[in-house]
Amino acid sequence: MSDGESGQSLNPLERFGLEVREVRRGRKLTQKQLGRAVGYTDGYISKVEAGALMPSEKFAHGCDLAFGTHGLFARLLRRVEEGEHPSWFVPYLQLEWKAVRILDFSATSIMGMLQAEEYARAIFRAGHPREAAEVIQGKVAARMSRHEVLEREQPPMLWVVLHESCLRTVVGGPSVMAGQMDHLISMSGRPGVDLQVIPFSSGAAAAHTLPFTLLAFDDNTTVLYADDVPKGGRIYRSDDAVRTAVENFDRLRAHALSPDDSVTLMKAVHKEYTP
Repeated sequence: MSDGESGQSLNPLERFGLEVREVRRGRKLTQKQLGRAVGYTDGYISKVEAGALMPSEKFAHGCDLAFGTHGLFARLLRRVEEGEHPSWFVPYLQLEWKAVRILDFSATSIMGMLQAEEYARAIFRAGHPREAAEVIQGKVAARMSRHEVLEREQPPMLWVVLHESCLRTVVGGPSVMAGQMDHLISMSGRPGVDLQVIPFSSGAAAAHTLPFTLLAFDDNTTVLYADDVPKGGRIYRSDDAVRTAVENFDRLRAHALSPDDSVTLMKAVHKEYTP
């Protein structure tokens, strides 16, 4: 089925889903049968085919094996990533999926992996005010797919230090922020997830620090991702850069509230956003 035959213009994510559905039907497979073949649920397949979820690299390779398409879906996924994510961010996403430990400092907005859907939509709408709704939806779906990293059987350990300004900057209005607070509070209760808030009362402790993320891997290597260039972020692998970032992260969490006190603050902020 072409875009014209579907009666609408498809974004790259929707086009990928359409191709999966058409090839699956051509092979006379149900969503459940394809799910068993690639290691995902039929609900996951349904969301991918609807263009509502960014597929993983594992899923794309699984489709190529199940369909005998010799790398077609892996190539399509790379195009989707280039269309829905900035090109400079794709290498980070590939590393994020492989990490066993993720340490993040969020300065003014909440890291993508912890964003609720409506919060992400408001972020993208503010950053791309002239884009069509379907383009924004594709970006939102791509961001929501990052939640999948934490849904794995053995998810990475996630430790996030949030400046209080992340909680107080009203993104999308009070109802959106109330939903985002709900999401953070829920995530804080998960095993392997630690959230700490640096309150405004800590003063200059975090005022000069830009957002950054440290990704640690099974081979005992660690890389640094930092938003320190005008158009996007960079990945640093040098020992000096990583060591400095680790020291900064330790200093930041030393100035933060404990995880329990951080949840108490998030609950208080949630009440402020709730009528």
